[in-house]
Amino acid sequence: MKQFLAGAVVSLFALAITGADGSKAAPAPQAGKLQIYWIDVEGGASTLFVSPSGESLLFDTGFGGNGDRDAKRIYAAAQHAGLRKIDHVVISHWHADHEGGLEALSKLIPIGHFYDHGDQVQPEDRVRLENYRGIAGSNRTILHAGDSIPFAGVETKVLVSEGPVIATPVNDGGAPNPLCANAAQMEPAAPENIRMVGLSLDFGRFKMASLGDLDWSREMQLACPVNKIGTVNLYTINRHGTLADSGSPALLGAIHPQVIVVNNGPRKGLGQRDDRAKPIAAPGVRPYEANSYLRMATTPGVEDIWQLHLSLIDRDTAHNTKPELIANMDEGVQDQGNWIEAAVSGDGSFTVTNPRTGFSKSYRAR
Repeated sequence: MKQFLAGAVVSLFALAITGADGSKAAPAPQAGKLQIYWIDVEGGASTLFVSPSGESLLFDTGFGGNGDRDAKRIYAAAQHAGLRKIDHVVISHWHADHEGGLEALSKLIPIGHFYDHGDQVQPEDRVRLENYRGIAGSNRTILHAGDSIPFAGVETKVLVSEGPVIATPVNDGGAPNPLCANAAQMEPAAPENIRMVGLSLDFGRFKMASLGDLDWSREMQLACPVNKIGTVNLYTINRHGTLADSGSPALLGAIHPQVIVVNNGPRKGLGQRDDRAKPIAAPGVRPYEANSYLRMATTPGVEDIWQLHLSLIDRDTAHNTKPELIANMDEGVQDQGNWIEAAVSGDGSFTVTNPRTGFSKSYRAR
């Protein structure tokens, strides 16, 4: 049985670094650079960061079940990055697509320390909290807004955890946000999408934010009346690209991302519409784009959108990014499980690579 499992992991690793057309991923860790891997957990969330010193941080662990698919994909990325352990694991919240892969992953690779938003939980999610607590044991830290995670060489700040959001702006934030005037407001989402951990990660001049499934109401607290996040070079969009109660124009416009990465699945995330966008009930409230992809694409300053999957909910080419920026085009047995990879220099420049095609594009920090 152990030999079978090891063989399965090796086979999966080979698939993960080889695209559907036989192309290879970019070589693993480059000296002096921060490596980022958005792992294909098919509509869950999992992003692996590896600092130039080789220290690692994993943000979320995807789904459980399905033959431990997501844990094996994370392990394959960790192997590609040359890791023998994962130093830090942050679980944004207790939903199955964010915590579900942790137990299987913990059996594949040692994990150093664990971070989360605390023990507030909905009854249906308690089983995952208890599972996590059993794995983390005493190696656990409950995060609060404004905390820092000690990740070597990468300034990692907690923007929100349980609530409220940060009081003191980070980066170049703190200026009044004119997009708040007449901006649409929404009722808070279900509790876990309010409580979750959201992160800011800075490496030299490079600035990034990843807010998990954070909802519109919390976004507005980060963006209004002042922008508390500042501007970012790279943004992992909330809720897998389902911008039905997130992706507020007041936040997106204020943080002014150069590049957006969508951690969607073939039939989860991108492709949904938010028909509340029109008409807006409140007089004087500005309308916003109902289609999630177009809302991102028409945000001023966005140079590119990268997707983990072509949306099979809405395959319209106008509602998906360019094919060379999509890591996976299929689902089921044909899905190769390609990640998206970025290599970041301290001067803020970064290169994003699609292993499916071998296509790379470099960006200079604004």
